[in-house]
Amino acid sequence: MGNKEQLLHDIGIVNFVLTELSLYLDTHPDDCSAMEYFNHYNRMRNQMEKEFSQKYYPLTLRLADCSKEWRWGAAPLPWEGECV
Repeated sequence: MGNKEQLLHDIGIVNFVLTELSLYLDTHPDDCSAMEYFNHYNRMRNQMEKEFSQKYYPLTLRLADCSKEWRWGAAPLPWEGECV
């Protein structure tokens, strides 16, 4: 697995953790420990997505920095075989 694939894999793992934590927090809104975990993983995801977007292509429009060039369309399309 290359660096790009590893970073995408890691972002997917952190997204899973955040989804599970958000579901837990929906039913346990006063759990301060869970909120701390959520905030930690949310910061981690933001940093990982920012790093990925700077190195390869933006994952969301929020991360599309067009100060140098428009790279939103640089991501591979599903039928190109990279989106697994």
